[in-house]
Amino acid sequence: MKVDRRKFGQISALTLGGGILSAQDSSQRSYRLAKQPNVVFICSDQHSGRMLMGGPGEEIPVSTPNLRRMASAGVWFKNAYTVSPVCVPGRAALMTGRYSSDVGSYCNSTVFDGRVPTWGNYLRQNGYQCLATGKLDLTAEADMGFEQVKTSHEHFRNPDITSLFRRPLCFRVDERILVDGEVGEPNQHDLDITQFGVDFIRNKAPGLGKPWALYLGMTTPHPKFTVPKQYMDAYPSYAVQLPNIPPGYLENQHLVFQAMRNHKLISTPIPEERIRRARSAYYGLVTALDENVGRILDEIERTGRLSDTLVVYTSDHGEMLGAHGLWLKNVLLEGAARVPLLLAGAGLPKGKLVDAPVSHVDLVATVLDMAGIQRPKGLRGHSLLPLAHGDPTNDFQHVYAESHSEGNCTGSFMIRKGEWKYIYFSGYGDNLLFDLSKDPEELNNLFGKEKFRAIERDLHDILTSLVDPDPITERAFEVQEQFLARMVRDLPPEKFFDRLAGRLGLGQALMLTKKYYPKQNVKTEEMPV
Repeated sequence: MKVDRRKFGQISALTLGGGILSAQDSSQRSYRLAKQPNVVFICSDQHSGRMLMGGPGEEIPVSTPNLRRMASAGVWFKNAYTVSPVCVPGRAALMTGRYSSDVGSYCNSTVFDGRVPTWGNYLRQNGYQCLATGKLDLTAEADMGFEQVKTSHEHFRNPDITSLFRRPLCFRVDERILVDGEVGEPNQHDLDITQFGVDFIRNKAPGLGKPWALYLGMTTPHPKFTVPKQYMDAYPSYAVQLPNIPPGYLENQHLVFQAMRNHKLISTPIPEERIRRARSAYYGLVTALDENVGRILDEIERTGRLSDTLVVYTSDHGEMLGAHGLWLKNVLLEGAARVPLLLAGAGLPKGKLVDAPVSHVDLVATVLDMAGIQRPKGLRGHSLLPLAHGDPTNDFQHVYAESHSEGNCTGSFMIRKGEWKYIYFSGYGDNLLFDLSKDPEELNNLFGKEKFRAIERDLHDILTSLVDPDPITERAFEVQEQFLARMVRDLPPEKFFDRLAGRLGLGQALMLTKKYYPKQNVKTEEMPV
């Protein structure tokens, strides 16, 4: 559904509510500044929350001095999760404060269409100047509340068609080659986005005369894992640890994850030297990203704006990086589902570490709370301000996530409560249960063991109190199949074949073209590649 400015005005009247809270309306007024703070919201792409700080005792030793500086100046939410571990639905939840399935975004073919307001819409409605640049990955034609300057909506223009073939699963032939690392040029996109942010904070923001919000969408450390030599050299491949995969683990891995490995063509062992290079380059990309974040922080501090500016750093989802024999994203295991989340400035405590599990859906409620805007109906999340200030709250008992993207042969759903994590698979009798306090790598499945039956029931009851998982799984399949049906309707067979061939290979592309165009005489020589 396309939402233009006129239609958004109609939505606003129904959903944006009464605007800025008075002091009498707010039970949390002590958390906020006297005036509405500015907002700098930095979102990277595919930065795992397991690879954030790089200090002693951290899971992965990556150098991020600027993110550590931000944590020292603010609050680090150590156990933060995406709602869906892939770009489009993850960003839909990040921008709306609702679950991805609430807004009809299931995969990188079903982009968020603007059917509900984003936090940009809410802020603009309440007096903010909102600006966005870089990767947004929403519907380009919808009003998302931001003045957009060189934003990208790649999956709106070029959907990931492999998510349309999930029952049965297809194979994606171009994923395996991504498991490698190489020396190359710096990410010019992120350098430009960083410079844009610096220039805005330095030159444009002071003259606006109103509170402002700036969204910066970075693309690092998303593959390809190409990084300048100095960053690659910082993590010599010979010294990089291989993923911890115990003997016999992959043979007994859950079938849904075995299907994912087959989909990505990574079930055949990948040479060790490539794994080491990929991890080395990924770590280097994280360090390069950290330097860009540092330049933004430097400018905020140089201009003396940290006291009245909320700075947010997070990523749309994580990266498995070989854990569990898996690479990239799409699954609800920690590498892909856990994300970095740091908040600083605007009166927040300094050097605060929060262990409680939190979610991307909490960010919208937090930004609105900080700005003194009434909580709209329909938000799934809660303001993080009480947690940040160390005040007791019952709002963060559990975290929810879901996955319906490419390579998933069924819908999967996650509940994290305390140190317990439950993953439910629609249609499969065997699910997953982990005690993360004793098993942070999720290698010891406790599901089905009598000793933990009560915990299973509790977590499943929480899941079904939030959503009805199996109908959501079916709805995701239906939406993806409807998208595919429109492709078949709108494209001639040659174009359809061409869209599929790059990702699925010639054989699958030909067989699927013959399947969906059965009455046409499809010949191999007629199919351009």
